[in-house]
Order: sequence, then structure tokens, then C-alpha cells
Amino acid sequence: MRQYLDLLQHILDNGTDKTDRTGIGTRSVFGYQMRFDLSKGFPLLTTKKVNIKSIIYELLWFLKGDTNIKFLVDNGVHIWDEWPYQGWLKSEKLEERYPMYSDSWKEQKKEFIERIKADDVFAKEWGDLGPVYGKQWTAWEASDGTKINQIAIAQDTLRNKPNSRRIIVSGWNIGDLEKQVQSKIAAPPPCHTIFQFNVANDKLSCQLYQRSADSFLGVPFNIASYALLTMMMAQATGFQPGDFVHTFGDLHIYKNHFNQVKEQLSRTPKNLSTMKIRPDVKDIFNFTFEDFELTGYDPDPAIKAPIAV
Repeated sequence: MRQYLDLLQHILDNGTDKTDRTGIGTRSVFGYQMRFDLSKGFPLLTTKKVNIKSIIYELLWFLKGDTNIKFLVDNGVHIWDEWPYQGWLKSEKLEERYPMYSDSWKEQKKEFIERIKADDVFAKEWGDLGPVYGKQWTAWEASDGTKINQIAIAQDTLRNKPNSRRIIVSGWNIGDLEKQVQSKIAAPPPCHTIFQFNVANDKLSCQLYQRSADSFLGVPFNIASYALLTMMMAQATGFQPGDFVHTFGDLHIYKNHFNQVKEQLSRTPKNLSTMKIRPDVKDIFNFTFEDFELTGYDPDPAIKAPIAV
């Protein structure tokens, strides 16, 4: 994963300091690409521990077409909690009482999550993030109201027309962007925007275009998630995993992550781990958490940093 450390250093050395919608500010570059050969190991960062459980459950959540955090929190995954929680605080006019990331904010957040788990009515109102990835991937709404499962189409095309140059899944639904902006829960519109599958030499590769990328917190998750998706789709359609190609638009480091990035850059990458997938699962929608086993993962300790909401 030297590539990832090179990415961080590139931003620090060549980025432009900018303001952003969160008010934190970033240092960013526009346009960058990395390529990971999946035959050489699973590209899960080793210079800090990355939670593979969260990555797997989030990906299964996307593939289920779910947009409500209840599935995630019921399974102990909390990577999407901040957005609905902040939306609820704002609605209840509690933002000043519970300043973001204060001890009181953290304690109140625990109560919010427990209520999401226990109260289905509350979860339906305050756990749903709106038309985010799961909806766009599996229930894209056409102009006539038809719902299109882009993942199912991609899987079918790979099985029947693997040389097609149209095996594309888009999360950027212009018709839903305003709905997202106007929703009570201000989850951002899809950051990993569009991805394309390609078959060559009996290997399946995937290229992602990510319009906006939080380099310290988000990108390690994105790399592992799309690498895993590529491996799953390859198995489901009868191919070997090829490359995961990660292409970026605005690639940034938040200014309150600079110290964490410097600590990350002081560490030395270790050997890649191996992801084992239950071999008899042959449909992209039939995978469960128990079908995955990560071996040989020996990361350095985690490095904590706040999420910019």
C-alpha cells in the first residue's frame, strides 16, 4: 500500500488550501489515479488498522438496496451515524446544547443509536439517509417511474456479453440530488460516483471514478470496498479478479487530519492480507458476512480522526 502513502504525500506537497461546505477546510488536488492488482493480495491498509467488518457490512447494505442505518447499527457498524444524528439534533434545536464531538454530544449520540435499534418508527424517520448508494445501485428511478437494478444488469451483462463497454453503474442520479439536499438528514450525495467493469484475459477489473474523496478516513475504506466488490462480482460471473483502478476528482485532506496524516506517513507498509470468499456463492446478491475471511492482516494501530459532516 505504498501507493496510498504516496497519495497522501502528493496532496501535502502539491495541494491547494481551500474552504469547503463543512467549514473545516481542506488541502486538495484535482485528478489522481491508483491501480491495484488483486492477484497480489487484498489492498487493505496496513499502516493503520482498518475495520474490515464495517467495510463488508456496508457493501452488503449497498447491495441490499438499503438506505437506513438500522441494518448497520444492528450489526455494530457506525460509519454512517453522524449524518442522521446531526439531522436529528438540528430538527430538535439541540445543536448548541450538544456541540459536535463534545462529551455530551457523544453520550447523546449513544442514546440516539439505541433508539434507532429499539424503535422502528423512530428508525424509519431518522435512520434513513435518503436516495444514497443502495437506492441508486438497485432501484434507480427512470423518468417513467421504473426502478432499475443496475447491479443485476451488470451481473447479467458480464455473464452474457462480457466484452461490452457499457457495464457501468452510476450513483449520480441528477433527478435525486435535490431530494437529497432537501432531506432532513444531510447525507452527502454519492462521492464514489460511477464504476465500470471490464473483462480481459478472463480477468474482471473495475474502475471507480470518485468525485470527492476524504483521503485519510474515506479512501482506505473505498479501496477495500471496491476491491471486494470486484472479487465478489468476478466469482459470481465466472472470472478471476483483475485490477481495481481508483480514479479521483477532488482528492483532499481535511485540515483537522494533518497530524494524523503525518503519523500515517511515518509508518512502513507491511505485506498485504488475503481475502477468502466462500466459493459456492455464485450470485452477487447472495453473499452474507459469514462468507468472507481475512487472513494475514497485521496492521499498525488505528489512528482516530473526526468525520467532517
